[in-house]
Amino acid sequence: MSRSPWTRPKVLSLRDRARTVDQILAKRFDTLLPQVMRETGFDMWLIICHEDNHDPIFNTLIPWECWAPILQMVVFYDPGPDQPIERFNISRTNMQGLMIDAWNPDGPDDQWTGLKQVIKSCNPARIGINQSDVIWAADGLTVALKDRLVQTLGPNLTSRLEPAESLCIRWLETRILEELDLYQSANTIAHHLIQACFSRQTVTPHVTTLKDLRWTYWQAAADLGLQVSFPPFFRIIRSEADQAHWGKDDRTVRPGDLLHCDVGVIYLRLNTDHQELAYVLRPGETDAPEGLKQGMAQANRLQDIFTKSWKIGLTGNEILARALHTAREAEINTPRIYSHSLGHFLHEPGPLIGLPWEQDSIPGRGDVVVNLNTCYTVELSADLPVSEWNNQTVRFMLEQDACLTEAGVTYIHGRQTEFHLI
Repeated sequence: MSRSPWTRPKVLSLRDRARTVDQILAKRFDTLLPQVMRETGFDMWLIICHEDNHDPIFNTLIPWECWAPILQMVVFYDPGPDQPIERFNISRTNMQGLMIDAWNPDGPDDQWTGLKQVIKSCNPARIGINQSDVIWAADGLTVALKDRLVQTLGPNLTSRLEPAESLCIRWLETRILEELDLYQSANTIAHHLIQACFSRQTVTPHVTTLKDLRWTYWQAAADLGLQVSFPPFFRIIRSEADQAHWGKDDRTVRPGDLLHCDVGVIYLRLNTDHQELAYVLRPGETDAPEGLKQGMAQANRLQDIFTKSWKIGLTGNEILARALHTAREAEINTPRIYSHSLGHFLHEPGPLIGLPWEQDSIPGRGDVVVNLNTCYTVELSADLPVSEWNNQTVRFMLEQDACLTEAGVTYIHGRQTEFHLI
């Protein structure tokens, strides 16, 4: 007897998740932080934010068990080659040994005075602050806090402040090898949830609705103690003949429907993002119609073309242009590419490679370059007339998570090449 898709996938306990996240964070501090600070030329990095209004970067710097009250100040300082980055905590927050407490809340000085003392003693040349016109995840310093920082530091030290957009990008987008292993686990769970939703354990034709599918997925993630990356989406793609029969506003799953999902979960602080397709068998059918299978195959061909266009140092706009040019030469029908980086956040901070409504170039976000040991969605679509549906043109939308390492592009937990059959 086959295993039920609702068998619980392997998910760490909360205590083990906390231990794993803290171990990974310590490793990132020891290995990745000096790399990206020296690569971008900053010898100091300031992260300053308020309680309940955290800088996006701040959320990637704190241990699992962390209560961060009132004003938060984190300072990273690079004293020079072959020396570890000094990590200062100037707040009441318990950083669980990951940083040095550089301010005494019971002493005579307030936090701003403590911050200035640390900066003066380090005497950095370039001080990065999280301010950006392009990357939202690099724009966490509020106007009021920057004004207070400038007032505190005075003209000499203020003249050394620079937007740390490049540093934020490199810190957020880069995955250390241990994180790539964890991404396998996250994607395994994500694929399991999709498989479970696209099964007869979940779907009863003529009964189950799109809203049922959405809440089933959301509840399944919650039952595992996981947040969704974004509200889950399910849609029906239906032949025009069946639309006429059931009505254009019908949201109940019927035999002969093509089902599409756009879903993801967050596990160990890593986001997943997938789009897959299922076919609801008609009575007597054992497989999807050949025309639909050809559409899936064409979308897979576009995936191959797209991932072969990835190259270190190219911008998202350059990769988009290369891939679309090759796809059109290969006679892919209406290729669309709209991919993005993936990691601590869903859509930032690495290069944006197209948007569903923009297939030319995207100023700013599309000008970010691709780097090693980074993860992205392979998100795209291709159109194809389906003979069994009276040559109705169907858009086949797929999305899988992939990483770019020295070994090349690898799907983190495989990709869909066949329909889920219901």
